[in-house]
Amino acid sequence: SDLKMKHFCPNDGWVAFRNNELISGNIAKKTIGDGSKTGLLYVLLRDCGEDYAAQAMDRFAKLCSRYFGGHKGFSIGISDVTPSKKLKALKFDILHNGYTKAASNIKLYDEGTLELRPGCDLLQSLEEMLNGILGKLRESAGQEAMKALDWSNAPRIMAECGSKGSSLNISQMISCVGQQAVGGHRIQDGFVNRTLPHFQYHSLIPAAKGFVANSFYTGLTATEFFFHTMGGREGLVDTA
Repeated sequence: SDLKMKHFCPNDGWVAFRNNELISGNIAKKTIGDGSKTGLLYVLLRDCGEDYAAQAMDRFAKLCSRYFGGHKGFSIGISDVTPSKKLKALKFDILHNGYTKAASNIKLYDEGTLELRPGCDLLQSLEEMLNGILGKLRESAGQEAMKALDWSNAPRIMAECGSKGSSLNISQMISCVGQQAVGGHRIQDGFVNRTLPHFQYHSLIPAAKGFVANSFYTGLTATEFFFHTMGGREGLVDTA
């Protein structure tokens, strides 16, 4: 039956208890309760009283510390974020296609034949198009990275169960850090008609405007690192 198949979900996503025993499913942050009214602890508190809820919390704490401390352990290392040859080739193709699209749009802009976006001048139209293209690059490189990871991969486990991190963090470590932005735009000129002295005057190529093609695993170039710190600074200022 349909219900029976749910218990054999390939991702172990169907959580079921019978007589106080977990018979299937992954217990993750969402199941225990991330502040929602459908969480296990909230339902226990509401239906059975605070003593039972506190008891369940105690048991969770003991289970976790004993499982990690005395039995299994849980660690993360460089091997968890090392991309395979296949993934490297895929990333190269994705970036190559994206750069080609970006270059053809820049060429149209230089010739003055770029299609205008509503309410934008020529340069604004180009920026909007490039933002879309470069944003998709990180997305597709990230999706491929997540697909390539084994179910036992430590960062993937952490992202899926909700303890720390997200698929974005993982894809930045493995495949591509992506476009850096300040104030919602690509990096603006900090020197006369260019972002840094490392680039040509009036250059609009992805690298000159803050696109980081490397991953944290491969390591950033000097200019990529500088643009990344610019984007990161804005994040800190907004956090206050």
